[in-house]
Amino acid sequence: MKFILDNWSTIAIAVMAFLMLVWPPISRKLSGIKQVGALEATQLVNHHDALVLDVREDKEVAEGKIPHAKHIPLGQLSSRLKELEKYKDKPVVVNCRSGHRSLSACKVLRKNGFEQVYNLAGGIIAWQQANMPMEKR
Repeated sequence: MKFILDNWSTIAIAVMAFLMLVWPPISRKLSGIKQVGALEATQLVNHHDALVLDVREDKEVAEGKIPHAKHIPLGQLSSRLKELEKYKDKPVVVNCRSGHRSLSACKVLRKNGFEQVYNLAGGIIAWQQANMPMEKR
């Protein structure tokens, strides 16, 4: 007990670090958002006519994007949902640079009635590492 009392701040920091590591995957599980890799995303596009939604900023997209992806920056998504209305009954694969902003976008879509929402795990970085095609504007 003396050890805990003498080192409470170090223990608190260790617990916080642990929680920061385990919270993102737990949060994804609780949100019900499915994670898909590059191959699964391609299958959704090819076999189920999925929309690919890129939520990166203009400057990032100018460097290259997934072919035929619709670009709506995350900050504009809520105000531009009407543009996506026709995709409500189709799968939507959301991507960003690394998969974090796209998870937020997936949550926005789910709250607005999109049922088939998928987050591209690892984002465009994982897409490129899998040697998947890219297109420039």
